Amino acid sequence: MGTLKRSSRIEVVVDASPAAVWALVSDPTRVGEWSHETHGASWLDGATGSAPGARFVGHNKVTRSRWSRVNEVVAVDAPRRIVWRTVPAWNYRDSTEWTITVEPDGDHTRIIQTFEVLRLSWFMDRLFYAVVPEHRDRQPALLADLVRIGEVAARPAIKNA
Repeated sequence: MGTLKRSSRIEVVVDASPAAVWALVSDPTRVGEWSHETHGASWLDGATGSAPGARFVGHNKVTRSRWSRVNEVVAVDAPRRIVWRTVPAWNYRDSTEWTITVEPDGDHTRIIQTFEVLRLSWFMDRLFYAVVPEHRDRQPALLADLVRIGEVAARPAIKNA
């Protein structure tokens, strides 16, 4: 039996402004607009925006599996980079750190996403490998997420009448 990838780097150039991309990715509660796996998120403990230490819960679904995870913002270097990690808990002892970087690229925007598994037991690695085959190689799905970020960010803003 194999093991899960412990890190990855994916990037794409999109036809959206860096400001529009940053507005989308710097607010984790908007992740449901572009993620293949996380369908919604909300701030916890009175947090209202991204800042180191702010926590949010993300609600995930892959095939028939559903779960929620508490996440903590680790760093925000506006308008360029946001980093968060899944917070270990009694039922999910693993932790993964996610980074999204936004860079101007001519008239376009380069989005770079990385992840690094910080903590995962041997047993859970094998279990996730067996039960969630979509996590064996996440690059195609994560690349599609970055493309969707560009599509959402490029949409015209809807103005209230």
